[in-house]
Amino acid sequence: MKYILSSSIVLAATAAAWNTDVHNQIGFMAETFLTPHTTSILGHILEPQYNGSIGRAAAWADGYAHTDEGRFSYQWHWIDSHDHPPQDCHVNYVQDCASGGCVVSAIANQTGILRECVEDVKARARTGSFMAGGDANLTCSYALKWVSHFLGDIAQPLHASGKAAGGNFVKVTFGNISTELHAVWDGYIPYFAASIPPHHRFSNTTLAPFFAGLVSRIRKDQFYEAPYMWTACTDPATPVECALRWASESNRLDCEYVYGRLDEKADLKEDGYAVGAVPIVELQIAKAALRLGMWLNNLVGGDVQGEGEAWSGTIKGQVVLGEL
Repeated sequence: MKYILSSSIVLAATAAAWNTDVHNQIGFMAETFLTPHTTSILGHILEPQYNGSIGRAAAWADGYAHTDEGRFSYQWHWIDSHDHPPQDCHVNYVQDCASGGCVVSAIANQTGILRECVEDVKARARTGSFMAGGDANLTCSYALKWVSHFLGDIAQPLHASGKAAGGNFVKVTFGNISTELHAVWDGYIPYFAASIPPHHRFSNTTLAPFFAGLVSRIRKDQFYEAPYMWTACTDPATPVECALRWASESNRLDCEYVYGRLDEKADLKEDGYAVGAVPIVELQIAKAALRLGMWLNNLVGGDVQGEGEAWSGTIKGQVVLGEL
């Protein structure tokens, strides 16, 4: 007799894109692409418990979204495309981004806040006015943590898909475990790619070997898409345009593979689906990390086109937690 286990035993189904440890690893990967100046500036923005590490902070947004205080940010983690994969895939910002916000608007809003925070840190550095014992402002720290998280979220294909609540209502089997398609892409496939059991976790304090290998491959241009293609839009002065472009890339994968190659009756670990998904997951994680590193470098570098201009536009779901 073949026994099917419930995913609740191994992986809790959530609305998070990538499991929390994968988010941490994307942050640690991104750190390898930061300039020393960027690293220094960000260290003054994060709360002291993160020790200046966006890797340690990159998973915070998932937990916060499930608190009473942070419930307003829950829907910022995705954009619900009104399409029909695998036959038709497209993202329309005006139609698909809810009035309370989505991952595209959240990236734009929090990038705008973070830009002001970066300039504030630079100004205080020039005058030597940092406070002893830490000077983190929660609005600024939250903005950095959200940006670090959402650039990971938007690379997960099912966070750019409205079908079945991003695949959460698509029941599948993975290695004799009954789960949801969303969970397969969040964690099961990354763990499969790294050859670790699904109940194990990657480090939340340092870069794990599997992800260090992805960094090495980025630097050696060893992906089936060249890194220069991933970073064609990494200008924080055009955050909606860039985030929408990233979401559209992820959304296309829902037609090309996520649903296009899916057999809901098969064991996805055994029928070749997982093997075929590994290069996609590796690519999307690599994209998220390199884009995050470049995004933050461009914010801190001071040479972003349009820097200093008033923040404007029809960006949805903006919330400011306090005064800068």
